[in-house]
Amino acid sequence: MVFMGDRATLLKTGRFARGHVHPAEKMADAVFAAAAEQYKDTIESARTAENADPFETAESAATAETARTIETADGVENAERAEAEASADSAETEARHRRAADSGDTASMSVLGALLLRRGDLAGAEPYLRGATADGDRAAANNLGVLLHQRGYPDEAAGWWRTAAVAGSAAAAHALGRHFRERGDEPAAEYWLRQSAEQGHALGAYALADLLEHRSDVGAERWLRAAAEQGHREAAYRLARLLERKAADAGHEVFGRPGLGPRPGADSDAPRRTAEGDGPVAGPGHPRGGEAEQWYRQAAARGHRRAALHLGAILEQRGELKEAGRWYLMSAKAGEARAACALGFLLRDAGDRESAAVWWLRAAQDGDGNAANALGALHAARGEQQTAERWYRAAMDAGDVNGAYNLGLLCAAQDRTAQAEQWYRRAAYAGHREAANALAVLLLQAGDPAGAEPWFSKAAEAGSVDAAFNLGILYAGRDEDRTALLWYERAAAAGHTEAALQVGMALLHHGEEQEAERHLRCAAGGGSAEAAFRLAGLLDARRPPPGPPALGEPLPEKTECEEWYERAAEQGHRRAQVRVGMLAASRGDVESAGHWYRQAAESGSRNGAFNLGLLLAREGSEREAALWWTRAAADGHGRAALRLALLAARRGELAEGQHWCARAVELGPAEVAERAARLREALHQELTA
Repeated sequence: MVFMGDRATLLKTGRFARGHVHPAEKMADAVFAAAAEQYKDTIESARTAENADPFETAESAATAETARTIETADGVENAERAEAEASADSAETEARHRRAADSGDTASMSVLGALLLRRGDLAGAEPYLRGATADGDRAAANNLGVLLHQRGYPDEAAGWWRTAAVAGSAAAAHALGRHFRERGDEPAAEYWLRQSAEQGHALGAYALADLLEHRSDVGAERWLRAAAEQGHREAAYRLARLLERKAADAGHEVFGRPGLGPRPGADSDAPRRTAEGDGPVAGPGHPRGGEAEQWYRQAAARGHRRAALHLGAILEQRGELKEAGRWYLMSAKAGEARAACALGFLLRDAGDRESAAVWWLRAAQDGDGNAANALGALHAARGEQQTAERWYRAAMDAGDVNGAYNLGLLCAAQDRTAQAEQWYRRAAYAGHREAANALAVLLLQAGDPAGAEPWFSKAAEAGSVDAAFNLGILYAGRDEDRTALLWYERAAAAGHTEAALQVGMALLHHGEEQEAERHLRCAAGGGSAEAAFRLAGLLDARRPPPGPPALGEPLPEKTECEEWYERAAEQGHRRAQVRVGMLAASRGDVESAGHWYRQAAESGSRNGAFNLGLLLAREGSEREAALWWTRAAADGHGRAALRLALLAARRGELAEGQHWCARAVELGPAEVAERAARLREALHQELTA
C-alpha cells in the first residue's frame, strides 16, 4: 500500500491523506487582557490571553488603573513604584503606605488599594479604594469598579468606571466599553472603547478593533495596529492574520485561484503548507505577507503560541527549516497540538521518524486528527494494520475526515472491498474529494460505471485533478472524445502529467502542432516517457534527415529531439531506445547504438533485436546476430525472418532457409514477402536439382 505516492490514476488510488496542520479556528479566539507584568496599569483575571473569549462576562479580565503621578493631585508615589519598592521590602513598603493611608493620605489609599487588589485581597482593598474615590482619585474609582466587578456587581462597577472615564481614565473607558459590549449595547461600547483607544490605551485599541472586526469594519486594522505597536501580542497576531488574508485575496484577484473548482482545503486534503481558515494564506513574497510575518514574529517572541505556529509555517514554506523547527518547538511546548504535528512532519522529512512519532503522539493525544493520521500511516507502513486502524479511527473521532479516507485505503489494500467502500462513502459524503474519486474507482472496478460517474464528477468539481483525468478516460472509453478532451484539459491545466499527454496527442491528431508541443513539453517535463517520446518524434519530423558523417570529422552534437528520445529511453521506453540507437548509428556512434539496441531487445522490442542483429552482423558476430534475429522473428518481425533465411542459404542449410522464407512471407511486409518468396523458389529449385 502506497501512502505517499504520486498522483493516482484510473483504477489506482492509494495516497495517505493528511489534514491541515493549521485547521480553521474559532473567529472569537481573541482576548482583551494581557499579562499584568506587561501592562502595569491593569488588573487582570487568571485567564490567559489566548484562551479568553472576548464575549464572556464573568470570567473576562478587568482593568485597573494605578495611581500614577500624572493622575494624582499631590504628586505622591504611584502603585507601580510602590510595587517595585515592595519587591525589595514588601512589608516595610506596605506598612508605610498603610500608615499614610490611615492618616488620610488620598494617594497612599489609592496605591495601597491597588496593591491589595492585585494581591486578591478584595476585602482589604475596598475601604481604601472607597476612601480615595471619595476624595476624587480617578484611579481609585476605576480600581473600585474592578473590585465590584470581581465581586459580581457589574452595574455598580460600571457606575464607578463611568466616573473615572469621564475624568479621563483610559483604562476605565476600556472597562466600561467592554461592559456595554457584554450587554449587547454596541454603540455605547464603541463610544467608550474609542475614547480609551484614542488616549493610547493598548487594551482599549484591541477591544475596539475586535468590535469593528466583528462588524467587518475596515477600521479594525488601524486599531489592531495601534495595539500591536504598543506590544499587545494578541493584537499583533490578529493583525498578521488580517494582513495575510488580504494578501491572499489580492493574489487571487490578480491570478485566480489555482486548481479546479473551489479553493483547496474544502475537503481537508490540501498540503499542510497551504491551509484554509487558520492556516497560512499568503507567502512571504507578497508585501502584506512580509508584513504579516513581522507581526507574527513580534507576537511569537512574546510567547503567543499560535503566532509561533504560523511563523513556523511561513519559514517552512520558504525553506528555512531550522528556524521553522525552533518556532514549532516553542509553540508545541506551549501546548499547541498543530505545532507538535508540524514539528513531527519536519522531523520525518529529515529522516528522524522516531522523534516524529513522539511529537505526533503528543499532538494526537491532544486531539489533533492530522497527527493521528500520520501515526496511522507510520504503523501501516510497518505492517501494523490494527494499530494503524486504531489511529485512523482516532483521527475520525477528532473530526478529521481523512481518517475515514485512510481507513478506506487500508481496507482496500487488504482486499476488504466492502468495508473500503463504506469508509470511502463516509468520507465522500463529508466532502472529501479524493475519497469520492477512490469510491468511483472502486465502483468502476465492480462494473458499475453509471454509479462511478457522479462521484468522479463530484470529486472533479471539488478540485480533484485525478478525478478530472479519470472522467476523461471514462468519456474516451465511450467514444465521447469532445467531452473527454474537456476533462483532460482541466486536469492538464492543474498539472496532471498523463492528462497533458492525452491533450497533446489529441491536438497532434487534429494537426495543431504548436499547442500539441506545449502540452507534450509539460507532460514530458512531468516525467512521462511517452510524452518525451512523442515530443521527440514531433521535433524529429521537423528537421532534415542527417547525412552520413564525413571521414575524419568529429561526431555531430546531439539534437534536442535526440535528448528527448534519450530521456524516454532512460525511463525504459522501448521505441525510444530503438530510435536513440538509430540516431546514434547515423552519427557513427556504434557503441552507443549497440547499447540502446541491446536495452530495447532485452526489454522485448523486436525492432531492437533486429537492429542489434544487423549491428552485430556488420561487426562479424553472425552467430550472436542470428540469436537476436531468431528472437525478433519469433515475435513477428518479417525482416528478421528473411535475414535468417539468407544466412541459412549462405551456409547451405537449404531446408532451414526454406522454413524462414515461409515465415517471412507470412509475416511481411509486402516487399519482404516478395523477396522471401523468390528466395524460397530458388532454394526449392536447388533442393530438387
